[in-house]
Amino acid sequence: MRILLSTLAASLLLLAGASRADASDNVVVLELFTSQGCAACPPADELIGAFAGRDDVIALSLHVDYWDYIGWEDSFADAVFTERQKRYARSWNRSTVFTPQIIIGGMDEAKSARRSVVNDLLAEHKARPARVHLSMTRGEGGALRVEATAEPPLSSEADVVLIRYTPHAAVEVTSGENNGRRLTHFNVVTSLETVTRWDGQGTLQLTISAPGDDPAVVMVQEKGQGAVLAAARRR
Repeated sequence: MRILLSTLAASLLLLAGASRADASDNVVVLELFTSQGCAACPPADELIGAFAGRDDVIALSLHVDYWDYIGWEDSFADAVFTERQKRYARSWNRSTVFTPQIIIGGMDEAKSARRSVVNDLLAEHKARPARVHLSMTRGEGGALRVEATAEPPLSSEADVVLIRYTPHAAVEVTSGENNGRRLTHFNVVTSLETVTRWDGQGTLQLTISAPGDDPAVVMVQEKGQGAVLAAARRR
């Protein structure tokens, strides 16, 4: 297997020297659960590329591992992402998961990978008033300084999640349902972890270690993997 990883150099040059993350009040998180072993997934993977460069959308590819047994082990699959998808299913009283699946704002599911369908859902989310205002800056050594306030204060706790991703990757698949295809992926999540839980009262201030050059996303999400209340990114 040949894996070619590259960053979007032009975007990095454009953003070089910036110290503040994207403004968060109108940012919508789009999560694609996908697999290199799934023949239906490449169009959805390409769709993520259409949104990857937008500042008002944080589009993420999370590769699940339950397709690996068919004959191709996804080079980015992680059981953590599979469990995240299963938690969404449980919260919606479902007993099964599938790929590709697109979830927007932790609340809504695009029933199709058509760009127009996803755009409509994104517009609905962008039109809603922000419940949490989130800002993020990067300091020395990659440390992320995060500040969040909720107006009005939250009625329940929220998780603060750190996500790192690779902006672009191409993979030559040599077995399984996509045998012989060169697949292109965008914003491939490499790690996802809950760093703290916030009670939603007062102002949250914390510093998160995030060394390295990969972009970092901080997301505030309702406890129990509910609605995404805010997100910010540092490329």
